[in-house]
Amino acid sequence: MQTKKSIFPFLLLVIVTILAFFFPSLPVGEETEVNGADVAWMLTSTALVLIMTPGLAFFYGGMVKKKNVISTMFQSFICMAVVAVVWVVFGFSLVFGESIGGIIGNPATYFMFEGVVGGPNWPGAPTIPFALFAMYQLKFAIITPALITGAFAERIRFKSYILFLILFFVFIYAPLAHATWHPEGLLAGMGVLDFAGGTVVHMSAGVTALASALYLKKGSDSSGSNPARVTYVILGTGLLWFGWFGFNAGSAFGANGLAASALATTSTASAAAALAWIFFDAARGKKPTAVGVCIGVVVGLVAITPAAGFVTVTHSLIIGVVASIISRLVVEWRTRSGVDDTLDVFPSHGVGGMVGMLLTGVFATHTINSVVTTDGLFFGQSGLFVAHLLGLLGAVIFTFVMAFILLKATDLVSKLRVSIEEEEQGLDVTQHGESL
Repeated sequence: MQTKKSIFPFLLLVIVTILAFFFPSLPVGEETEVNGADVAWMLTSTALVLIMTPGLAFFYGGMVKKKNVISTMFQSFICMAVVAVVWVVFGFSLVFGESIGGIIGNPATYFMFEGVVGGPNWPGAPTIPFALFAMYQLKFAIITPALITGAFAERIRFKSYILFLILFFVFIYAPLAHATWHPEGLLAGMGVLDFAGGTVVHMSAGVTALASALYLKKGSDSSGSNPARVTYVILGTGLLWFGWFGFNAGSAFGANGLAASALATTSTASAAAALAWIFFDAARGKKPTAVGVCIGVVVGLVAITPAAGFVTVTHSLIIGVVASIISRLVVEWRTRSGVDDTLDVFPSHGVGGMVGMLLTGVFATHTINSVVTTDGLFFGQSGLFVAHLLGLLGAVIFTFVMAFILLKATDLVSKLRVSIEEEEQGLDVTQHGESL
């Protein structure tokens, strides 16, 4: 099958390369004071978070049909290239640049990474180089659009996906990340706490996944699940679980007690959620499955992400169990509804992130992290929970509406869905000319 030439993406890359001659991004001054142990831990955490994206590729790739394994895995892998380039050019600025109304960062602040290497340490990470902070945050930006791919796996054109993931980063991820993690961000000003990305990463990806599934409608063969490689799913889960300790414990931005606490809550919530998934199934006469326990692990990891550095270890157990059961029920609702969210991204990441965000408002305590100025509902204070409830509603509405707009815009520029014939033949061959 002959492929139509696509010159525009290459020209864009050439332009970026030419810009690099004019913006050399030289160090802006003497290196600021850092802590060696914190730097070592954050270098490690950055690598750990990056390995999560290949882990996600195996996790998703094992669940789809054999004819779509390569295309599904590739959709995750390509994020590591596309988002990294966008991040250096203007993406980091959109998230952490000078705040524009608490909604988005000024793209000129760190354009082409000017002022990053050797720049003043970020206030929330005062003991590590600013460039390391920027690279750590990049890994979160990489995995977020990759998470969405499970919703439209097996039926989206690769070229259109590239355009959509860039639009998603610019118009959904960057505003939510800025609003939540920038000191002058809108959600931060409301008092919303998000330790490692429950709102920024998982809710944004999960809600966008739901919008994508509704927009693209059912695939030509969505009648049942026939995973190509359950062993890939197990391997992917292991890599995700391993990397998630950098995701959550790394968000302490130092080798300290808070990192240890976040590591402990992450381990506990994920384990509890895995057990809750298969035990809840067993209580209803269903067989325990390897895929089920893997999904349970991921749901627990998702749910504890916003709360990891704010709650106690025992409360993390509650978060894992509650999120797992709710997500399991939403999976069943999604199946009955006919919404073709191929790999249940919304029930796992969207719902898991929502549950985690609300329960952060219930269980967060200043005794774990002094950043918590108002304790959660469990401790008799309601302010934090109300802020999280309002923040959740705002984030969901914003993401859902914007996702539909971006899907429509992408579809107008480059048709999103493959043809029925291409779908039946498989995306590995029709999109990439490869096969297992």
